[in-house]
Amino acid sequence: MTIETIPIDQIHRNERQPREFFDPNALQELADSIKRFGLMQPIEVRRNTEDAGYEIVAGERRWRAHQIAELADIKCIVTHDDLPEIERFKRSVAENVNRADMTPLEEAKAFRRILDEQEGAEAKDVAKEFGKSTQYVMLRLALLDLTEEVRQHVNSGAIGTQAAVQIAALTPGNQAAVLAKWAGGAFAGDNDLVHFAYALKQQQNQVVAMIVEEMTPAEREERQRERVTARRNIDRIEQMLGLLDELAKADPMKLAIALEGEVAKRLEQMDRVADAVSKARFNMRQVKAHADAREIARLNPEAEHQSLAVKAEMPTSVPKALTSDAAPKAKAPAKTAVQGSGAPARKGAAKSAAPRPKPRVGRTASVRA
Repeated sequence: MTIETIPIDQIHRNERQPREFFDPNALQELADSIKRFGLMQPIEVRRNTEDAGYEIVAGERRWRAHQIAELADIKCIVTHDDLPEIERFKRSVAENVNRADMTPLEEAKAFRRILDEQEGAEAKDVAKEFGKSTQYVMLRLALLDLTEEVRQHVNSGAIGTQAAVQIAALTPGNQAAVLAKWAGGAFAGDNDLVHFAYALKQQQNQVVAMIVEEMTPAEREERQRERVTARRNIDRIEQMLGLLDELAKADPMKLAIALEGEVAKRLEQMDRVADAVSKARFNMRQVKAHADAREIARLNPEAEHQSLAVKAEMPTSVPKALTSDAAPKAKAPAKTAVQGSGAPARKGAAKSAAPRPKPRVGRTASVRA
């Protein structure tokens, strides 16, 4: 290999490299830094025998920043490798995969390409090669089942990865319904979206009885008993608010005297109560998610038929791996991204969310949307 200074216009990007989106603000910062301090690390290129130019092996961000800075040439390490295309691709993935600005979908596409083109490769092999867990690779691959509309919001950062994995497990019709609900501001953050998508996934492919009249007398009686018991228990819990409010307003010094000798034990009691309330509240959030998911089933019973064209264009399915139900990051504002091909100044714009499906009338409905 040799180090050369090469005119910018003799260098072109590798069209099959894994990066597709580049943050324009970050590129501008890098361009400003290069103009002030110079290029700290040369980019890596290889000769392209087809057009007598050079193809980038590593360092596309630096090359783009040079263009933004309007610099005429750039310092390069010229390699003379005879590696197969897939090995060069893996080198490029290795350079980018641990960077925060490589999107989850870019990773997913990169992993998918390696699995498709490297003979005998499995998810565990890809995981080992890039220092990831097998579950990490599987979760990324699951994102390839997202519809194009949802993908755009995942790429922009508006929908987090955990929520995206749950949405990816839904049919295209249900994905569109979830996206319409999300676009309407129905979720306070990504965590609510995760719960909702997970609940809808559980209800998928289940036939739900929509009206009480179609239930047997025994089923109606059992449903009524459950309704009365659940509502009564929650009402009884709320009646305890008076006691808790009285305790909260009590004078700490007087209460310490009243509870002398057993303050620690009583505090442990309150800790147990607080823990139980926290768990009950978490479960009620699941309940709300399931109730909202049932509403989508009522409004969107034939979404599968409406989305066959979209489904036909979807990538090959991959196994779904479950994600944890821990709270992910809050919903991030959408970022403007520079598309992978073309001049660095180009910006990708996300399409608007899919419109809310019109309600349909029916006595029973399947959640197979």
